[in-house]
Amino acid sequence: MGSKTARERVATGEAWEEFCERLKDAGKLILRPGTPMNELDRAEGLRYLSRLTRMALEVCFENSDPDFPTLLNIPNATAKAGADNPDNLYFTAPVAGDREYRLTGTRGTVRWLSFGTKAFLAGADGQPVSTPTGSLDGRDLLVAPDGSFEIAVSLEPRPGNWLPLQPRSNVLVVRQTFLDRHRETAAEVTIERVTAAGKPTPLSAKRAQWALQSAVHVATRIARRYVEWAQWYQRFPNTLRTIEGSPLREEGADPNIGYLYGYWSIGADEALVVETPVPECEVWNFQINNYWMESLDYRYHRISLNKGSARYNRDGSVTVIVAASDPGSGNFLDTAGHRCGTMVWRWTRAQHHPVPICRVVKLASLRGIRAVPDEESTVPAGDNR
Repeated sequence: MGSKTARERVATGEAWEEFCERLKDAGKLILRPGTPMNELDRAEGLRYLSRLTRMALEVCFENSDPDFPTLLNIPNATAKAGADNPDNLYFTAPVAGDREYRLTGTRGTVRWLSFGTKAFLAGADGQPVSTPTGSLDGRDLLVAPDGSFEIAVSLEPRPGNWLPLQPRSNVLVVRQTFLDRHRETAAEVTIERVTAAGKPTPLSAKRAQWALQSAVHVATRIARRYVEWAQWYQRFPNTLRTIEGSPLREEGADPNIGYLYGYWSIGADEALVVETPVPECEVWNFQINNYWMESLDYRYHRISLNKGSARYNRDGSVTVIVAASDPGSGNFLDTAGHRCGTMVWRWTRAQHHPVPICRVVKLASLRGIRAVPDEESTVPAGDNR
């Protein structure tokens, strides 16, 4: 960048040109050796990069000020990353460890609600490392008779609902998990900084240049991280593996959730059969993703199952069929035109975390076989399976 100031670089367009050049380099990530060469995966790779860029620009330009935070809904149905959960509603906001915030809202009826603070920092390899710095479980939330609540977010403990911060905290996360989006009501949450005064300062050249540089950096490193993860799991096709010894071990995931990730790959005439016992747990779900670790389009295809939507075998176990067409045998997930991708199983507050067994069979062998009898096809609403 030489000795030119941000004002000069913005005025001459150099800041934008640098952003475009660096973004151009990010396109090489979807061309890495070993990534799928077919039309669908390549096209989705381009869309994936555009989505990451859109998300990064939204965060860096519009929602990066810890003095005036807002809760931004990402990932969502058209902006995805990192095996986003179709059952989840995600919100994030920028925070700073030396400030204090207030969350207010209504509880709703969503099955799982959690609040957390995190420190997103660069690891030794330059990739982001997410470290939890505080949490508040929805089960412990004090709620008024009218369903409203208030949460203090601060370094020092506060009476009532308190979400801890640490000096290095820089992100606040609200996560909601549904069993049935059509029947449950989402929690409504807003955030404000306590004792904040005035209004945000007008956008400066320095801030605009920072936002462009940060956005392309964020988009590139996220794309690189998940491509590397997909390629790691690609070495173990059609299996689900615990995160121990995997690239996910430093992700800083919710400690209440046991994760199993994998890579699936089947032919047009094949199906992936996934079978597992189901432990007593709060929530569980299984989903399939594309190669880039985006959930498949759950708006139009059934690509995930959870504790409430699954059909259970007589012994309480679950059998899932992943295929290009429905064999009519129970828990079918639609590959939506894909031949490969990633997958994830989550056990939330489970007494133990069984590892599902996966096998590839000919799709024709499943035609007409009913895996689950109608009279025992679902778990009663009060069952804590």
